[in-house]
Amino acid sequence: MSKIDQIINEKVVSNRPVGGGCIADSRIIETESGKQYFVKSYSGLGKSILQNEANGLRELEKADAIKVPHVVYQDNEILILEYINSGRKRKDFSEVFGRQFAEMHRYTSNLYGFYEDNYIGANPQKNTPQMDNWADFYWQNRLIYQFKLAERNGYIDSSFHSMITQFEKRVYELIEGSEEKPSVLHGDLWGGNYMVDEAGNPVLIDPAVYYGHREADLGMTMLFGGFDSRFYLAYNEENPLEEGWKERMDLYKLYHVINHLNLFGSGYYSQMTSIINRYL
Repeated sequence: MSKIDQIINEKVVSNRPVGGGCIADSRIIETESGKQYFVKSYSGLGKSILQNEANGLRELEKADAIKVPHVVYQDNEILILEYINSGRKRKDFSEVFGRQFAEMHRYTSNLYGFYEDNYIGANPQKNTPQMDNWADFYWQNRLIYQFKLAERNGYIDSSFHSMITQFEKRVYELIEGSEEKPSVLHGDLWGGNYMVDEAGNPVLIDPAVYYGHREADLGMTMLFGGFDSRFYLAYNEENPLEEGWKERMDLYKLYHVINHLNLFGSGYYSQMTSIINRYL
């Protein structure tokens, strides 16, 4: 018997690759009894990445607000998930998604961050140390961490430091007054990180989970599109946002823009500086 046969206690009769992933090898397997599972593995990344993904899915599942694939098994080599058949969006998909996402954000913690660091794409995401101040956490564990990585990667130099120093004050000014209890966040929600199940309902996949300000999750949804106005209206009806939230969206996009600079190169440099200059 293969390792997977032993784990699921059934013989695998079909094993087919699935395209679309950037960094993972993903497959759908089927057993003799007709059960299907989604299996992921990674090469060239830290051994913890599968554990991080599994723990993130389990954390989102705790909120009991929006569907996520159930974790069947995970070790340093493979992650086995419940297989969810995909379908077509129901007519009120955006409204349902917005309400469920807003409900998920009601699941909270006492500290910003998470009990372990994880990944945002192929880059490490610093969730520790956990903090009780959102502005401190976002500046130190999100923006400064990515700025330093960009400097090591050669995308910014010492002349950029004065801009960062000015920007730090603005970050704290922008966040002041909007603070909330830390919500569980998907952490990387764009159009490619959700799917639609057979009933037409949303399913969250590929999270980069931590506890943070829910506006940070919404900022990422606005970076590449994929979410219409009905999503945000339903969200705000279910779990109203603090005044001025739209003004802060670019601030929360910025973390992901710098991460994309570090992942994919200098094509994201002008977008990064444009956001920073907008707030200076």
